[in-house]
Amino acid sequence: MARIGVTGAGGRMGRNLVTAVAAADGAELAAAVEHPDSEVIGTDAGTLAGEGALGVPIGHDIEAAAAKCDVLIDFTRPEATLAYLTACQRAGCGLVIGTTGFDEAGKRAIAATAESVGVVFAPNMSAGVNLSLKLLELAARALGDTVDVEVIEAHHRHKVDAPSGTALRMGEVVAEATGRDLSEHAIYGRHGHTGERDRHTIGFETIRAGDIVGEHTVLFAGDGERLEITHKASSRQTFASGAVRAATWLAGQKPGLYDMEDVLGLRGAGG
Repeated sequence: MARIGVTGAGGRMGRNLVTAVAAADGAELAAAVEHPDSEVIGTDAGTLAGEGALGVPIGHDIEAAAAKCDVLIDFTRPEATLAYLTACQRAGCGLVIGTTGFDEAGKRAIAATAESVGVVFAPNMSAGVNLSLKLLELAARALGDTVDVEVIEAHHRHKVDAPSGTALRMGEVVAEATGRDLSEHAIYGRHGHTGERDRHTIGFETIRAGDIVGEHTVLFAGDGERLEITHKASSRQTFASGAVRAATWLAGQKPGLYDMEDVLGLRGAGG
């Protein structure tokens, strides 16, 4: 039985994660964490999530939480995630990171942590999204430079980073499959007189509106036809369930940096 902790347990995603842990076979909720000023400190995490009491009060001590857990799941903010790394290292606790928006220094810190504990770091925990990434790789290899590539993503008004981590990963997959460097070929939105489109560029368009959970489309547009690969999430629960699947998988792994391809057994598939 994997002992799992949830950070940001009072937030929308945190409550979904608590629900997913409670529903999962082979997992139990061992700890729930919020920031010290949260009004939900001391509240039973299950009660707050609508699951009924689970006997796990929400606390604010990350060191104590990590010591109780085999794996901690974190979907908060980069600055909070980075603060949790040391606690996980000290406790020998694995970490599943669904947080996005890290800079290069943050990514290096995560990789360094993975030298001593297991870390699953992925911009999207959905099985469907990760299958889409494999389809994108296949399509990009087949179509190469014969098409224009655009990545279109939409999320709710509260999302603070753009483009989404998933959209960026989709762009990276296409770039890698076609031998491009995304940092040199990405175009983030267009305005004014842009000139004719360079086929080697990869465009990104971002929508922030309402309560959209998450939608991603990669458009491969050629002359006379186009291919669209789309994933739409209608509930955060799909991400939460994927994260719990990753956590139970990680509990049996050696230290290292993993992603959802490893969790889902997709590594090398279609290559």
